[in-house]
Amino acid sequence: MKPLSRRRFALMALGAPFALLGAEAARANLIETLLSRAHLPRHDDELWVLVEDREAALSVYRGNRMLERFAPISLGRSGARPARLRGSNVTPLGEFRVNRFNRESDWHIFIGLDYPTPTHARMALEEGVYSQQDYDDYFDYYRRRGYPPQQTALGGFIGIHGIGKGDPEIHQQFHWTQGCVAVTDDQIERLASLIDIGTRVVIR
Repeated sequence: MKPLSRRRFALMALGAPFALLGAEAARANLIETLLSRAHLPRHDDELWVLVEDREAALSVYRGNRMLERFAPISLGRSGARPARLRGSNVTPLGEFRVNRFNRESDWHIFIGLDYPTPTHARMALEEGVYSQQDYDDYFDYYRRRGYPPQQTALGGFIGIHGIGKGDPEIHQQFHWTQGCVAVTDDQIERLASLIDIGTRVVIR
């Protein structure tokens, strides 16, 4: 039996009833507006990262110049979408900042992202996933701690990591994470040597 390409596998796994498409489009609006200009560097010397769902690739740029490209990469088992719920195994689309490094992770190195962002929180409020109190609590937590809460209905602990204790063969064939972006251990070491806290990461 011919193995499925990762793209075809994702499309089959993500097939949804047409009745849900309207809600999905509404959720996508805020993120799509943000992503329409997120792929442009903020300045000529900006070091930033682009993760592309369709290409299953991660690229590091200096301004408009590509420095590194890693492919194939793996995303969440349930694909990449503008909206994500805790436990959904979805990789959130959007614009993020690196906010932590864990070099003792089970995934070799874990580079944390500031998900859920205020944009994701706003979408959650508009969709009824967050109550107004949840929304207010989100910003109160963010102001006090300097990073977003990780235990709300939107989930958390999203980042870029290596394979670590995972299976390299599965990594080559399928999206397998719980919502993070996975690269090989060699690639995560290279990425960690290039970027820093505050580096902008675009997932589209």
